[in-house]
Amino acid sequence: MRLSICIPTYNRATHLINCLQSIRVSREASSCDIEVCVSDNGSTDETERVVRIAQQSMPIKYRKNASNLGIPRNFLSVVAMAEGDFVWLIGDDDLIMPCAIERLCELIDQHSTAEFFYVNSFHLTTEYVLSFPQPFDVVNLPVAMQPFSSWLTSDELPFMDLVNPRRSFDFLGGMFLAVFKRERWMAHTDAISEVALTDSRTFSTFDNTFPHVKIFARAFARSRAFFCATPLSVCLTGAREWAPMYPFVRSVRLVEALHEYRVNGLPFLNYLKCRNFALNTFIPDFVSMVLHRERSGFAYINPIKLILSNCLYPNFYLSVPYYIVRKVKASTQRAAQKIFASDRTVAA
Repeated sequence: MRLSICIPTYNRATHLINCLQSIRVSREASSCDIEVCVSDNGSTDETERVVRIAQQSMPIKYRKNASNLGIPRNFLSVVAMAEGDFVWLIGDDDLIMPCAIERLCELIDQHSTAEFFYVNSFHLTTEYVLSFPQPFDVVNLPVAMQPFSSWLTSDELPFMDLVNPRRSFDFLGGMFLAVFKRERWMAHTDAISEVALTDSRTFSTFDNTFPHVKIFARAFARSRAFFCATPLSVCLTGAREWAPMYPFVRSVRLVEALHEYRVNGLPFLNYLKCRNFALNTFIPDFVSMVLHRERSGFAYINPIKLILSNCLYPNFYLSVPYYIVRKVKASTQRAAQKIFASDRTVAA
């Protein structure tokens, strides 16, 4: 089997139904041999019913855990269910494009030495998707959507060259962007610590925040990779229960991800450049963590140590003017949108 699309899920029936619908459409447009695997982390909503209905139109392997195993163990569980040579590990609220499966299989065939594929994605809001009859029909996707990565050239390259903010500003933190050789993943699952596997606190350690990144860094450090600039999926924003922890993930956990790449072969100068880039929101994010300390992940950091370890990088200080510029731009865009909407109303 060429490809396994693996979906870890928990109490997201409303979004999972749309994810599975998009896979069905893409599968019917392809001749590629694929499977779908869903690992349900003990959901108490309509998740199982959604899967059972979807199984009537396509084969789906479904496993429901007796209890919530936590994020990293559910990731490991769903990939272990797979039998495909390659795995696409996507979120239960992601959508895939109608051409995605056919295009992925073509890429896998054309780049036989590549063991890791970075697959670009579009941004879209959950409000847009939920404003249509459910399950969402991908024919209703907007014509113009913002891509996750702005890099325009598809090319084959060493895996570590993907750790570059010009290609991936979150350094492969988005699991939905990765299609990878299952065999190499399975050989490195022991990279995740036993402590993280049993820790039920959200993002309390690096291992239970980015378990896939830790495995990627070790499994594919010396592999060939392929960067697919054409988006083949749609990443939805607005369905993340952990959104209040985003500043912590962005300015703490992503910096730790760079350390993981560094110890597995990322060149030192590349590491310094990436780390400086990763700190371009640090001070505003740190203030946010302090102000919302009860739910921001502040409990998992040593504030003084964190500041001292980052204060030698220019973007530590530039993060404040960067923040102001972003706010001004966002305010200007909102004002322009209001004027445009008002002009359309008058014209009508």
